[in-house]
Amino acid sequence: MRCRILEQLPVMVAYFGRDQRLAMANTASASVVGKAEADMLGLRPGEAEPGKILQGGEGLAEAIERVLRTGQGEPYETHLVMEDREHIWQAALSPVRDAAGEVQGVSVVTLDTTEQFWARKRLAVLNKASRRIGSTLDVGRTAEELAELAIEDFADFVAVDLLSEVLTGDEARSVLHRETISFHRVAQSSVLEGCPEAVVPLGGTHAYDRKSEVGRALVLGEPARFDVDEETLNRWATVDPARTRSMREHKIHSALVVPLRARGITLGIALFCRHRTPGRFGAADLQLAAELVSRAAVCVDNARRYTRERATALALQRSLLPRRAARQQAVEVTARYLPNTTGAGIGGDWFDVIPLSGARVALVVGDVVGHGLHASATMGRLRTAVRTLADVDLAPEELLTQLDDLVLTLDREQPAESSEGGQVAGATCLYAVYDPATGRCTMARAGHPEPMLTCPDGTVRQLSLPSGPPLGIGGLTFEGAEFELPEGSRLALYTDGLIETEDRDVDSALDELRELLGRPTPSLEESCDTVMDALVPERPIDDVALLLARTKRLDADHYASWDLPADPAVVSNARKRAAAQLDAWGLDDAVFTTELVVSELVTNAIRYGGDPIRLRLIRGTALICEVFDGSSTAPHLRRARIFDEGGRGLLLVASLTERWGTRYSSTGKTIWAEQPLPDSEEPDLF
Repeated sequence: MRCRILEQLPVMVAYFGRDQRLAMANTASASVVGKAEADMLGLRPGEAEPGKILQGGEGLAEAIERVLRTGQGEPYETHLVMEDREHIWQAALSPVRDAAGEVQGVSVVTLDTTEQFWARKRLAVLNKASRRIGSTLDVGRTAEELAELAIEDFADFVAVDLLSEVLTGDEARSVLHRETISFHRVAQSSVLEGCPEAVVPLGGTHAYDRKSEVGRALVLGEPARFDVDEETLNRWATVDPARTRSMREHKIHSALVVPLRARGITLGIALFCRHRTPGRFGAADLQLAAELVSRAAVCVDNARRYTRERATALALQRSLLPRRAARQQAVEVTARYLPNTTGAGIGGDWFDVIPLSGARVALVVGDVVGHGLHASATMGRLRTAVRTLADVDLAPEELLTQLDDLVLTLDREQPAESSEGGQVAGATCLYAVYDPATGRCTMARAGHPEPMLTCPDGTVRQLSLPSGPPLGIGGLTFEGAEFELPEGSRLALYTDGLIETEDRDVDSALDELRELLGRPTPSLEESCDTVMDALVPERPIDDVALLLARTKRLDADHYASWDLPADPAVVSNARKRAAAQLDAWGLDDAVFTTELVVSELVTNAIRYGGDPIRLRLIRGTALICEVFDGSSTAPHLRRARIFDEGGRGLLLVASLTERWGTRYSSTGKTIWAEQPLPDSEEPDLF
């Protein structure tokens, strides 16, 4: 009975004597080796035939010798390759003693745990996949993570191809009606250095024919498994000769093709091949590959959607920032803007260069709280408001006061339950006005970092400005400050993202900024790049805006001014002086219009204004005519009736010039009008 039980056990049982030769084996052992028991007797541990050790059985003899020597049983695990497939065996080695207690041999009871082993391994692969695939919102990196993971425990060569529209963030089109399906190779990995199995270079474009195994899997949207034999290779040779040659050369014997699908749309394809691993892919392997690719596909789709949304947001952001510097001759400017790398990747940082009357220029930089589309939209509203207020020619502190009131209004309009970024209250702004005729610069700030000034001799200092509150606080005042800037000075206006980073404190960043701005550079562009490269991390957590401006001065022969008495008889003389000056500048074509403008503005100043009266002509990017008088009475543009003898002066000025306006000071007002001069190229800001 004992013998029958031993023979019928479903586990392998063998006995090795003291000479370490097989003395007994049951039917299960013989069936696994593929020999009759009689033919197996006398074999040494790990042998399938005399003198031929099975691959993976090399350590069994040593383990049996150890049990014979010590008399202590021990477990033993071995990986045997049999019939081109790897098997995992768990064995219990036990000493067999005689009646006297002497060890006479070793019994080996072995259980095939191949399926359990691979199940545990597949579970471990899935566990690693949940931690390693999709660590970023980068489409290419996600594909690389899939390929790298699969090479470690699953395949010998992996390639991941994506449809071209996926890389740009667009919606993938159906592959059902495409004769050839074109892909970009975004990732590939191999157990061999350099991925010699690949016939497509990384980043290359290629196509799969619909009749190929890959093409059929794509059209059906289902994973496929196939063994590669000579018949298969001959069939593929006519459809894809290059891949067929590579498979033959590297002895690829098994492959899996798994489409990357998310939300019912095919995004790409993953190819898994084995050539060094002896075991072919099985049904469980196909299921594992499908699970891996499914996880990767969701991550790729999320990254694709992020790419699209980020591109849309950046397009909005850049459309709200000035691309070209407006025509002006007060300063030379350049600017940089870098979006953050968190969330949607955009925020509310902004800058602007605004030409003002009298050849002056306004330099603006601001920062809206938060990130995202709402922050960009809020930034656009504030930038538009600043431009509108700048046209009124308010002093910097007055402009910020008006902007503060506007922010309070906008903040009240914003729903309290809104969770979007871009809160209006708390925004910061720095507004500066530079006059090239005098070299004076007035500025005020609302909770914004103070600007840096680099003098022509290379010394750098931070300008001390009264610290106004952030916009939207309400009830507090803003104070301005005035500075005289030598010609060739450089102003640096920036947002807090430039000096507030995770790896350095603000004071250290300001010290480094001073040192960088003090370096001699041939151009503002190079200086801007130097600062950004040194201070901005590779993946900034906040937006960064930097505006550099080099001051210029108006040449003495580019403007002329005359003090005039409040006498109507002086109007004719004013016209003659203006005509003579235009003749000296070679602007004969503008004489007629300018004489009319001078006549109307001087007449209005004499009739409705007060002493002193001053006429000034400025030749810059435009021809500017200004008349100052000591009255603060506001001029009004009105349309005269048919029989009125007067009242058409400002209407005539508005019709003859490109633009006109009024600015006020503590001693009076200036009415100005601009006429265009021949166009000059507007430089790019960034």
